[in-house]
Order: sequence, then structure tokens, then C-alpha cells
Amino acid sequence: MDETTTIIINAHLHIPLAEIEFRFSSSSGPGGQHVNKTATKATLLFDVAHSPSLTEEQRATILEKLANRIDGDGVLHIQAQTARSQFQNRELALARFQTLLAQALQPTKPRKKTRPSRTAVEKRLTQKRKQSERKRERRGDW
Repeated sequence: MDETTTIIINAHLHIPLAEIEFRFSSSSGPGGQHVNKTATKATLLFDVAHSPSLTEEQRATILEKLANRIDGDGVLHIQAQTARSQFQNRELALARFQTLLAQALQPTKPRKKTRPSRTAVEKRLTQKRKQSERKRERRGDW
């Protein structure tokens, strides 16, 4: 596949640019007249729920891990508005999209169960005894 028509997420996933939609609007913040008359803010939209590039496993993982960025229809929204040009904001949104999906699709390490050492448990219990002793001594009749 051509690098100009696809976005490489990892070794197993390539997403064609045809599946990505952009919307442009005016940016917020300072900038004077330039901000008021140009639509430089780029919003990248990617339909995770209906993308043919994703396997069911990948789709479920992305929907779970990026739930706060996905709307009710299963569309991922990424905004970029830091640059003054529409083209730069579009490139920033694509780079952010690429890293977000790559991070979401990395397998999570299973947690290894650990136990505190015997000395750590004893130290905690002795500190608790000392604290309760201190409080008991404060309780006397005045």
C-alpha cells in the first residue's frame, strides 16, 4: 500500500485515508482578524464502529480504551487547532490519530500479584501500635 493513501498504525494495521473525514472550523483564542476569517481548526473523524480495516477484536479494544473520545455513533473525534494553517492542523490531527490508535492497540501487561514482605508488615504494625499508644496517653484526666 502507498504511504500517501494509508496511515500506518502498527505492523498489523493500515488505515486508508478514504476512511478518515475532516471538518474545518474557526479556531478559538488569540489571533486577531486571521482567526475570525479563516477555518483553521481541523477535526478528524474516524468511524470506528463501521471501519472495514479493523478486526472485531481491534474494534472492541479501541471502543473500550478511547471511549471518552468516541461519540454515541462510534465515531472517533480528534481536534487540532494549535497551528495557524489548516494544512498543519490537519497533519497534527493525523499524527495524533496515529499515536492514539497505536497506544490503544498495545496489549496491556497482566498485573503480577505481590505480597508485602514480612518486615514491611511488622514495621506497619509497630507504627500502628506506637500511634495508638500516643493517642491513649493523651486521653488522661486533666
